[in-house]
Amino acid sequence: MAAEMPSTADTDWTDIAAKAQTRLRNSIPSEWRIPQNQLPPDDQLDVTDFPAKCGLLTDAELKITESYATEIVGAVAAGEWTAVEVTTAFCKRAAIAHQVTNCLTVVMFDDALKQAKKLDDHFASTGKTLGPLHGLPVSLKDNFNIPRYPSSVGFCAWALDPVSKEKESTIVGILCDLGAVAYVKTNVPTAMMIAESVNNVYGRTVNPLNRNLTSGGSSGGESALIAMKGSPLGVGTDIGGSLRIPAACTGIFTIRPSFGRYPHFDAGTGMGGQESIASVHGPMARSVADLRLFAENVSNYGPWLKDPKCIPLPYRSIELKSKLKFAVLWDNGMVHPTPPVARALKEVAAKLKANGHEIVDWSADGHAEAMNLMGKLFVADGGQSIRKILEASGEPLRPEMQSYGESKDVGVYELWQLQKQRTALAKRYLDRWAACEGLDAILSPTTPYAAPKNGDFKTVSYTGVYNILDSSATSFPTGIFADKEKDVYESGFKAYDDVDEATKNDYDAAAIHGIPVSLQLIGRRLEEEKILAITEKVVQELAL
Repeated sequence: MAAEMPSTADTDWTDIAAKAQTRLRNSIPSEWRIPQNQLPPDDQLDVTDFPAKCGLLTDAELKITESYATEIVGAVAAGEWTAVEVTTAFCKRAAIAHQVTNCLTVVMFDDALKQAKKLDDHFASTGKTLGPLHGLPVSLKDNFNIPRYPSSVGFCAWALDPVSKEKESTIVGILCDLGAVAYVKTNVPTAMMIAESVNNVYGRTVNPLNRNLTSGGSSGGESALIAMKGSPLGVGTDIGGSLRIPAACTGIFTIRPSFGRYPHFDAGTGMGGQESIASVHGPMARSVADLRLFAENVSNYGPWLKDPKCIPLPYRSIELKSKLKFAVLWDNGMVHPTPPVARALKEVAAKLKANGHEIVDWSADGHAEAMNLMGKLFVADGGQSIRKILEASGEPLRPEMQSYGESKDVGVYELWQLQKQRTALAKRYLDRWAACEGLDAILSPTTPYAAPKNGDFKTVSYTGVYNILDSSATSFPTGIFADKEKDVYESGFKAYDDVDEATKNDYDAAAIHGIPVSLQLIGRRLEEEKILAITEKVVQELAL
């Protein structure tokens, strides 16, 4: 199995990719591999109903995989389902999801079922669960290190090398201690620095709602798997929108926490040592309650005792005011929201106002500066970190990452000036928030798109600013869907620049018809509990 994988040393990158894909394909049990002639045809774009129709899942397994994470842990704790039953069901559904979306990189079914059996034995002998996540399968983004399995991070050079026990990511050990079962790892873009999940090792992950559209990135394997209900709870990362963007593309929930709230130690990265913009990890799921299940239990575990950069902050109880104050960012001055997103923003703001909440406008002051800083900070090393990893296997730089091949090392002095500018910007934004007396959250597009076509994602400017500021932020589905009749550009549209013009030209109302539209809610730094509570309140009110 994983321990027998060959090293990538002195191996051509194309050979590595072929071996990695073969290993992945062969790791799916033969009885779960669907014959080519029984897979949905290429012109069947929505494949979300395929798991229920393919015949591999029993009625009991369909019920399990249609359940929310909170329901699953409750049923296992009550003895209604065993950990083995639940794990088997999700292993099968994940295998199905992969065969129609290409969402997985690593399959750990055998080890997952062994762990589930240990949990069942513990429950049988003690009558108690091991922890609050007892028996819950949890999917993990490819960069989280699990001993004996590779963490490619989208690089051919790392695709076959198993991780040593000493390199296990802190969150993996914590989830295991809480009773969760790790069973799959999911696809990412090269270095996790593209807003779509495509790389030279495993190829492209597509959106199960419409396979012509992207599932987003860099946690796009997670978003596709969860949208297919092949995972009840996933863990992704976010450095420029990598949780919120894919969640928005597939209509699921996520939270981007502030740095230090959840452990991030020993997670793989293609830019090790880059700390000007902190990468964070967070949960992805189909409900706010499932996000809270992760957030509360990981926070209360005491991750600061395991991760030197974690803040000692247990989960706090929150009581919201009955009426909240929202500031709406209608437009960031760089790229206009496409018509379905602009419509969703107007309808949600109107509904909140009708429910008695206060709605004010929020300007995009500082947003262009933030994105300019982000662009410089990501390549401050001249792209050397990423290029050195690529060179180890001779892998070429993907066209989406040309800036990493063209940039120059800015030097320590210039880097410090950029970081100084970043902190000054954060202070101005904090003061602006305080001046908007009583402000609870900012309501904003998550991206300009409902979900663009594969290869058409052009900007992370709506999410990236809040990575610069280290804000806590959620992305949530609004219950509004793109409509080809309603969602058209106005005749007098004037683009801000070439990217905005290209975004308009790429827009295809018919292609995204019926796709869910998500928005973003932003709180202040380390306000995870509050922004989750606000998101839940907003979603409940929108459903009425």
